[in-house]
Amino acid sequence: MVHYGVSAEEQARLRLPCGGQLHVLLEFIQATPHNVSTFAEIDRALNNHQRISRRVDLITGHIDTAPESSDEAVILSHEQMLHSLSPRYRLLLLGAGDVARYVAELALSMDYDVTLCDPRPDYLNNWFVPGVQLSSDLPDDVVRDQFSNPYSGVIALAHDPRVDDMALMEALKTDAFYIGAMGSERTSANRRLRLPELGLTEAEIERLHAPIGFMIGSKTPAEIAISILAEVTAVRHRVMK
Repeated sequence: MVHYGVSAEEQARLRLPCGGQLHVLLEFIQATPHNVSTFAEIDRALNNHQRISRRVDLITGHIDTAPESSDEAVILSHEQMLHSLSPRYRLLLLGAGDVARYVAELALSMDYDVTLCDPRPDYLNNWFVPGVQLSSDLPDDVVRDQFSNPYSGVIALAHDPRVDDMALMEALKTDAFYIGAMGSERTSANRRLRLPELGLTEAEIERLHAPIGFMIGSKTPAEIAISILAEVTAVRHRVMK
């Protein structure tokens, strides 16, 4: 473990922010069968959107996985380091439109894995954002197969019940961390009247964020996208009031 900024003189020389220190763990990891197996287990967990922790013995250098998990990325003691790893967050956007384009671009810059789904060929064929996966499959199938875990968010932007409601009726039954639908107060009220007819309970419908986004007076597609991602961020970090 290498420490930087221990003295005031070193802090000034290195220009560390707020007078803090920087601790760097240097590891020499050989490609032993045990280490290869450990990283393969980590890779499998993250690809399956599951949390996992890596434990490092600071005395021997031995590494393995650990069942413990924490909201803190790193927990350090004199004997070991516990490094909690989370899968990449994913967003499913429904409806190939202008708002979806801005939401996708902003979400990509925030390191989300973004998929856009629209089963309407005329809409999907005219929509493209580099780095976004496109799907013409039925929205409920896409939610069920790929976006049913706590690291997934579902954002309905189609303004078409045939697209939005299909995704919502499945998403509201999952562990997705965020589920929202674009529309006015009236549109949102009508949607809440329809959803029980699709077999959803009152508790499940309560999870829906609609109208979507924070009320910031947004009018343009870009402004609406900002309000949506602001709400998604607040829900993800559990700071909603």
